[in-house]
Amino acid sequence: MSGPRSQALQQRAERFFPGGVNSPVRAFKAVGGSPPFIERAEGAWLIDADGNRYIDYFGSWGPMILGHAFPEAVDAIEIAGRNSASFGASTAAEADLAERIVACYPAMEKMRFVSSGTEATMSAIRLARAATGRKNIVKFEGCYHGHADGLLVKAGSGVATFGIPGSAGVPEEIAHLTLALPFNNLAAVEMAFAAHPGDIAAVILEPIVGNAGCIPPTPGYLDGLRALTKQEGALLIVDEVMTGFRVALGGALELYGLDADLVTLGKIVGGGLPVGVFGGKLRFMDLLAPSGPVYQAGTLSGNPLAMAAGIATIRYLQEHAGDVYPQLESTTKAVAEGVAAEAARAGVPLAMNRVGSMWTWFFTAGPVTNYAQAAKSDTAAFGRFHRAMMEQGVWLPPSQFEAAFLGTEHGEAEVEKTIAAARRAFQAVRNV
Repeated sequence: MSGPRSQALQQRAERFFPGGVNSPVRAFKAVGGSPPFIERAEGAWLIDADGNRYIDYFGSWGPMILGHAFPEAVDAIEIAGRNSASFGASTAAEADLAERIVACYPAMEKMRFVSSGTEATMSAIRLARAATGRKNIVKFEGCYHGHADGLLVKAGSGVATFGIPGSAGVPEEIAHLTLALPFNNLAAVEMAFAAHPGDIAAVILEPIVGNAGCIPPTPGYLDGLRALTKQEGALLIVDEVMTGFRVALGGALELYGLDADLVTLGKIVGGGLPVGVFGGKLRFMDLLAPSGPVYQAGTLSGNPLAMAAGIATIRYLQEHAGDVYPQLESTTKAVAEGVAAEAARAGVPLAMNRVGSMWTWFFTAGPVTNYAQAAKSDTAAFGRFHRAMMEQGVWLPPSQFEAAFLGTEHGEAEVEKTIAAARRAFQAVRNV
């Protein structure tokens, strides 16, 4: 799968990093083979150390909605970098980007920038506990909200990929404060509130699950959660690290007409640079230091390079939303349904879930509406499919339990190449 230079780089990396990687899913353990090492990317394509080119369908795990090396973001980063990569002090660019985010996310009346999605979600939960005086958190099986201790409970994604039920090093006392419930099951949430009266501080969820594969909410589910949390005095935290600015300009909140107490956003807000955001209603956000008693801090929060890239990216999405989102919808529909049709022709059981420009091909007959159903997927078949696609220059997320993404730089040529590659790859799936 990978060439000799990538293999040599992997061997070198294994001297320094556990498994040779700095994030587990990069290791390709779930799909077999060794991962190519990337040297550069342009538009919809990745180029590895051996000069091989791949159509990129994970886009740095979501944020590259405008393609790699988006010129306006590159220019903005270069200009900002000349003034220094970091100050550890406030800049006007922070409010410039915040103003654009609020215009798209009215629920975020105030916000705070951090450096990762994990920081955003763990800070939002601390804030929810302070606001309510309660300890317990409800999350959903297969939803991943970063690697903070209390959130690594039935957390999907890399955890699901490796078959790990949680994580070593997480004290039971912390894990017991997290109630993991099946997604798309409102009755289970009602039962949890009944079993823990006055003890649940917040419900946190990916409005469209992306870290068990793409799983949309069933009709009425999100509205039911909103009504239930209001009734029970708990906060609703909507984690849009993956869906923010991707499924709509205002993310899943706009797409589903949903309100939230707190919202988290991720790398797309920084044009792919390391950044996270949490924000929400004034009465909660004003509890943060220095205004209130909830402490949260970060030396690199509001990093000027990330702010510059984020302004360039969000400005473009705002100015061209009428073209960007219809294009993403039509391109994603073509590739997702085209590959699914090839699976049907080959007699390979496949369930396809899609919302906008994020989707998953589950190697199961389906349907897939929760993690338990996603877990029935034939991961060995997915691994064979993934390897066969890689050999033909199509790079899918290296896990059955990760959503795929594309961007505005994917076009008809990439779609046709992908469908043709899938036609041949499904033969590899069948020929065990």
